[in-house]
Amino acid sequence: MPAAVLFDWTNTLSQFTWDDALLAAGHRAGLGALGRAGEADDYTERYRADVLPAVTAPGAWSHLAYEVELRRLLGPISDAELDAFLDAEHDVWAAARTVAPGLELLIARLVGLGVRLGIVANTWPDPARLLRREIAALGDIAKHFEAIVLSGEVGVRKPDSAIFALALEQLGCEPFDVYFVGDRLVDDIGGAGAVGIVTVQATWFHTDHADVAIEPDFVAASTADVLDAVLSDR
Repeated sequence: MPAAVLFDWTNTLSQFTWDDALLAAGHRAGLGALGRAGEADDYTERYRADVLPAVTAPGAWSHLAYEVELRRLLGPISDAELDAFLDAEHDVWAAARTVAPGLELLIARLVGLGVRLGIVANTWPDPARLLRREIAALGDIAKHFEAIVLSGEVGVRKPDSAIFALALEQLGCEPFDVYFVGDRLVDDIGGAGAVGIVTVQATWFHTDHADVAIEPDFVAASTADVLDAVLSDR
Protein backbone atom coordinates (compact mmCIF):
# COMPACT_ATOMS: atom_id res chain seq x y z
CA MET A 1 0.00 0.00 0.00
CA PRO A 2 1.47 3.39 -0.92
CA ALA A 3 1.97 5.89 1.86
CA ALA A 4 0.57 8.72 -0.24
CA VAL A 5 -1.18 9.59 -3.50
CA LEU A 6 -0.53 12.88 -5.25
CA PHE A 7 -2.90 14.31 -7.85
CA ASP A 8 -2.70 16.75 -10.72
CA TRP A 9 -5.55 19.27 -10.85
CA THR A 10 -6.73 20.17 -14.36
CA ASN A 11 -8.20 17.23 -16.29
CA THR A 12 -7.57 15.02 -13.27
CA LEU A 13 -9.40 16.24 -10.18
CA SER A 14 -11.23 18.94 -12.13
CA GLN A 15 -12.13 19.70 -15.73
CA PHE A 16 -12.39 23.17 -17.24
CA THR A 17 -14.64 23.64 -20.28
CA TRP A 18 -14.27 26.74 -22.42
CA ASP A 19 -17.41 28.84 -22.86
CA ASP A 20 -17.50 32.01 -24.99
CA ALA A 21 -20.51 33.33 -23.09
CA LEU A 22 -18.69 32.96 -19.77
CA LEU A 23 -15.70 34.84 -21.17
CA ALA A 24 -17.89 37.89 -21.75
CA ALA A 25 -19.77 37.40 -18.48
CA GLY A 26 -16.51 37.13 -16.57
CA HIS A 27 -15.26 40.37 -18.06
CA ARG A 28 -18.52 42.10 -17.14
CA ALA A 29 -18.19 40.87 -13.57
CA GLY A 30 -14.52 41.81 -13.34
CA LEU A 31 -15.04 45.30 -14.69
CA GLY A 32 -18.17 45.63 -12.58
CA ALA A 33 -16.02 45.05 -9.50
CA LEU A 34 -14.03 48.11 -10.60
CA GLY A 35 -17.13 50.20 -11.27
CA ARG A 36 -16.43 50.02 -15.02
CA ALA A 37 -19.10 47.60 -16.25
CA GLY A 38 -19.89 49.85 -19.21
CA GLU A 39 -16.49 49.02 -20.72
CA ALA A 40 -17.11 45.27 -20.79
CA ASP A 41 -18.06 44.77 -24.44
CA ASP A 42 -15.09 46.75 -25.71
CA TYR A 43 -12.75 44.98 -23.29
CA THR A 44 -13.92 41.54 -24.42
CA GLU A 45 -13.47 42.48 -28.07
CA ARG A 46 -9.91 43.65 -27.44
CA TYR A 47 -9.17 40.60 -25.27
CA ARG A 48 -10.30 38.24 -28.02
CA ALA A 49 -8.17 40.04 -30.59
CA ASP A 50 -5.01 40.81 -28.61
CA VAL A 51 -4.70 38.46 -25.63
CA LEU A 52 -6.59 35.24 -26.27
CA PRO A 53 -4.46 34.11 -29.26
CA ALA A 54 -1.28 34.70 -27.27
CA VAL A 55 -2.55 32.95 -24.13
CA THR A 56 -3.68 29.86 -26.01
CA ALA A 57 -0.48 29.51 -28.06
CA PRO A 58 1.67 26.46 -27.19
CA GLY A 59 4.22 27.24 -24.50
CA ALA A 60 2.74 30.66 -23.75
CA TRP A 61 3.36 30.20 -20.02
CA SER A 62 7.12 30.32 -20.63
CA HIS A 63 7.24 33.87 -21.95
CA LEU A 64 3.88 35.62 -21.59
CA ALA A 65 3.29 37.74 -18.48
CA TYR A 66 -0.49 37.41 -18.25
CA GLU A 67 -1.02 40.10 -15.64
CA VAL A 68 0.99 42.52 -17.77
CA GLU A 69 -1.33 41.78 -20.69
CA LEU A 70 -4.37 42.44 -18.52
CA ARG A 71 -2.94 45.72 -17.26
CA ARG A 72 -2.32 46.75 -20.85
CA LEU A 73 -6.03 46.32 -21.60
CA LEU A 74 -7.33 47.65 -18.30
CA GLY A 75 -5.09 50.69 -18.07
CA PRO A 76 -3.50 51.95 -14.84
CA ILE A 77 -4.86 49.94 -11.92
CA SER A 78 -3.56 49.01 -8.48
CA ASP A 79 -2.66 45.48 -7.44
CA ALA A 80 -5.79 45.38 -5.29
CA GLU A 81 -7.95 46.39 -8.25
CA LEU A 82 -6.40 43.73 -10.46
CA ASP A 83 -7.06 41.15 -7.74
CA ALA A 84 -10.69 42.31 -7.52
CA PHE A 85 -11.06 41.99 -11.30
CA LEU A 86 -9.58 38.48 -11.33
CA ASP A 87 -11.61 37.34 -8.32
CA ALA A 88 -14.91 38.43 -9.84
CA GLU A 89 -14.03 36.97 -13.24
CA HIS A 90 -12.93 33.69 -11.68
CA ASP A 91 -16.20 33.33 -9.76
CA VAL A 92 -18.16 33.49 -13.02
CA TRP A 93 -16.06 30.70 -14.53
CA ALA A 94 -17.09 28.36 -11.69
CA ALA A 95 -19.88 27.16 -13.99
CA ALA A 96 -17.24 25.81 -16.39
CA ARG A 97 -15.47 23.63 -13.82
CA THR A 98 -16.47 20.01 -13.16
CA VAL A 99 -15.17 17.77 -10.38
CA ALA A 100 -14.04 14.27 -11.36
CA PRO A 101 -16.89 11.73 -11.13
CA GLY A 102 -16.56 9.58 -8.04
CA LEU A 103 -13.92 11.82 -6.46
CA GLU A 104 -15.60 12.05 -3.06
CA LEU A 105 -15.82 8.27 -2.80
CA LEU A 106 -12.20 7.82 -3.93
CA ILE A 107 -10.91 10.29 -1.36
CA ALA A 108 -12.97 8.67 1.39
CA ARG A 109 -11.62 5.22 0.52
CA LEU A 110 -8.01 6.40 0.36
CA VAL A 111 -8.30 8.23 3.66
CA GLY A 112 -9.91 5.15 5.18
CA LEU A 113 -6.92 3.10 4.08
CA GLY A 114 -4.57 5.54 5.79
CA VAL A 115 -3.19 6.91 2.52
CA ARG A 116 -2.06 10.53 2.69
CA LEU A 117 -3.02 12.92 -0.11
CA GLY A 118 -1.59 15.86 -1.98
CA ILE A 119 -1.88 17.99 -5.10
CA VAL A 120 0.94 19.05 -7.44
CA ALA A 121 -0.26 21.42 -10.15
CA ASN A 122 0.96 23.95 -12.68
CA THR A 123 -0.86 27.27 -12.38
CA TRP A 124 -1.16 29.68 -15.29
CA PRO A 125 -2.46 32.11 -16.40
CA ASP A 126 -4.44 32.79 -13.22
CA PRO A 127 -2.54 33.28 -9.95
CA ALA A 128 -2.08 30.27 -7.68
CA ARG A 129 -4.36 31.72 -5.01
CA LEU A 130 -7.33 31.22 -7.34
CA LEU A 131 -6.52 27.53 -7.72
CA ARG A 132 -6.42 27.29 -3.94
CA ARG A 133 -9.95 28.70 -3.95
CA GLU A 134 -11.01 25.98 -6.40
CA ILE A 135 -9.52 23.33 -4.13
CA ALA A 136 -11.29 24.83 -1.12
CA ALA A 137 -14.54 24.69 -3.12
CA LEU A 138 -14.31 20.89 -3.00
CA GLY A 139 -15.74 21.28 0.48
CA ASP A 140 -15.07 18.76 3.21
CA ILE A 141 -12.72 16.61 1.15
CA ALA A 142 -10.32 19.53 0.61
CA LYS A 143 -9.03 19.15 4.17
CA HIS A 144 -7.53 15.76 3.30
CA PHE A 145 -4.95 17.23 0.90
CA GLU A 146 -2.01 17.65 3.26
CA ALA A 147 0.47 18.82 0.63
CA ILE A 148 -0.53 21.36 -2.02
CA VAL A 149 2.36 22.40 -4.25
CA LEU A 150 1.52 24.94 -6.96
CA SER A 151 3.97 26.14 -9.57
CA GLY A 152 2.90 29.76 -9.21
CA GLU A 153 3.94 29.69 -5.55
CA VAL A 154 7.16 27.69 -5.72
CA GLY A 155 8.61 29.01 -8.98
CA VAL A 156 9.04 25.67 -10.73
CA ARG A 157 6.67 23.74 -12.99
CA LYS A 158 6.04 20.12 -13.84
CA PRO A 159 7.76 18.15 -15.29
CA ASP A 160 10.71 19.56 -13.31
CA SER A 161 11.67 17.06 -10.62
CA ALA A 162 11.98 19.86 -8.06
CA ILE A 163 8.22 20.39 -7.79
CA PHE A 164 7.66 16.70 -7.06
CA ALA A 165 10.51 16.74 -4.55
CA LEU A 166 8.79 19.58 -2.68
CA ALA A 167 5.62 17.51 -2.35
CA LEU A 168 7.59 14.49 -1.15
CA GLU A 169 9.35 16.68 1.40
CA GLN A 170 6.07 18.07 2.71
CA LEU A 171 4.68 14.57 3.15
CA GLY A 172 7.92 13.08 4.44
CA CYS A 173 7.66 10.21 1.95
CA GLU A 174 10.09 8.40 -0.34
CA PRO A 175 9.28 8.41 -4.09
CA PHE A 176 8.81 4.65 -4.35
CA ASP A 177 6.14 4.87 -1.64
CA VAL A 178 4.02 7.43 -3.51
CA TYR A 179 1.62 7.32 -6.48
CA PHE A 180 1.03 10.28 -8.78
CA VAL A 181 -2.23 10.58 -10.74
CA GLY A 182 -2.30 12.94 -13.71
CA ASP A 183 -3.44 13.14 -17.32
CA ARG A 184 -0.42 14.54 -19.20
CA LEU A 185 2.29 12.17 -20.37
CA VAL A 186 5.21 14.60 -20.22
CA ASP A 187 4.33 16.92 -17.34
CA ASP A 188 2.68 14.35 -15.07
CA ILE A 189 3.73 10.82 -15.97
CA GLY A 190 7.21 11.67 -17.22
CA GLY A 191 7.92 14.17 -14.47
CA ALA A 192 6.77 11.99 -11.58
CA GLY A 193 8.24 8.83 -13.05
CA ALA A 194 11.65 10.45 -13.42
CA VAL A 195 11.94 10.82 -9.65
CA GLY A 196 10.80 7.26 -8.95
CA ILE A 197 7.14 7.90 -8.16
CA VAL A 198 4.63 5.26 -9.31
CA THR A 199 2.52 6.82 -12.07
CA VAL A 200 -1.17 6.56 -12.94
CA GLN A 201 -2.41 8.24 -16.12
CA ALA A 202 -5.91 9.62 -15.62
CA THR A 203 -8.01 9.37 -18.79
CA TRP A 204 -11.53 10.01 -17.47
CA PHE A 205 -11.57 13.62 -18.71
CA HIS A 206 -8.87 13.61 -21.36
CA THR A 207 -6.45 11.14 -22.96
CA ASP A 208 -3.07 12.61 -23.82
CA HIS A 209 -1.76 11.11 -27.06
CA ALA A 210 1.55 12.98 -27.12
CA ASP A 211 4.08 11.25 -29.35
CA VAL A 212 6.59 10.53 -26.59
CA ALA A 213 8.23 7.37 -25.27
CA ILE A 214 6.62 7.62 -21.84
CA GLU A 215 4.49 4.87 -20.34
CA PRO A 216 2.55 5.08 -17.06
CA ASP A 217 2.64 2.27 -14.54
CA PHE A 218 -1.17 2.25 -14.54
CA VAL A 219 -3.93 3.77 -16.67
CA ALA A 220 -7.14 4.86 -14.94
CA ALA A 221 -10.27 5.38 -17.03
CA SER A 222 -12.19 6.24 -13.87
CA THR A 223 -11.49 7.29 -10.31
CA ALA A 224 -12.41 3.75 -9.28
CA ASP A 225 -9.44 2.53 -11.33
CA VAL A 226 -7.14 4.66 -9.17
CA LEU A 227 -8.35 2.80 -6.10
CA ASP A 228 -7.78 -0.52 -7.87
CA ALA A 229 -4.20 0.51 -8.64
CA VAL A 230 -3.60 1.44 -5.02
CA LEU A 231 -5.12 -1.80 -3.74
CA SER A 232 -2.96 -3.83 -6.13
CA ASP A 233 0.06 -2.65 -4.12
CA ARG A 234 -0.95 -4.46 -0.95
